[in-house]
Amino acid sequence: MKKILTVILVAFIIIQFFPIDKKNPAPTPGMDFIKIKNTPPEVAAIINRSCYDCHSNETRYPWYSNIAPSSWILKNHIDEGRKELNFSTFAVYEPKIQAHKLQECIEMVEKKEMPLESYFIGHQDAKLTDAQRKVLTDYFKREKQETERKMSL
Repeated sequence: MKKILTVILVAFIIIQFFPIDKKNPAPTPGMDFIKIKNTPPEVAAIINRSCYDCHSNETRYPWYSNIAPSSWILKNHIDEGRKELNFSTFAVYEPKIQAHKLQECIEMVEKKEMPLESYFIGHQDAKLTDAQRKVLTDYFKREKQETERKMSL
């Protein structure tokens, strides 16, 4: 038993030498969702607090991002989140894709699939009340309709 614990401890120490890359891509204010959509401050605050860590280039890495293997799991979540939707580069998406992404936002927030439950472990302030969920979904719905209206012109 002592040998097993020693092997586990040594393995844990060794994996600490393989940190994640925590550099965020350079800011792109002219492409950021909140900027290009002129998002009202109260809605922007909710999006920043509950979405931007995983779905933008403005990730704030918590203390546990320095400890493997939790750092690897965290980095994977961030990479997947940015791949699925990156608010920092929202203007790059074609209007049809923007409308689709907004529809996905509506569905994920309404179904309480976003933010992820696991995210709340270190980010209690990211939890959305039912009222905040309604504010977000109503806003995303308006923006989706506006995007679709502009496409039909």
